[in-house]
Amino acid sequence: MAKVKVCRICIVKRKGHTQEFDEKKVYASVYSAAMANGLGEKESEKLAEKITRQIKKWVDKKKSIDSKDIFKQVVSLLKKEDKEAAFLYETHRDLS
Repeated sequence: MAKVKVCRICIVKRKGHTQEFDEKKVYASVYSAAMANGLGEKESEKLAEKITRQIKKWVDKKKSIDSKDIFKQVVSLLKKEDKEAAFLYETHRDLS
């Protein structure tokens, strides 16, 4: 019998498994995209904090969410702040 993952907010990953939502992963990926775009540490931190705060607020209203939906939401929010960082965030997934 398969184990059922119990989590406060479950993320359904691309391969179908679930895991607990981890805002640190959103922060780290946005921060990396901002740094890769040439923003300094402080600017990258501010952008990552802002996007992470918005995503956390959005995710907190859900019990379960697909990782693709989080990805799309992050891209959408980033495009409003920094189009180049959004592009790097969006394409990083294809490169890794």
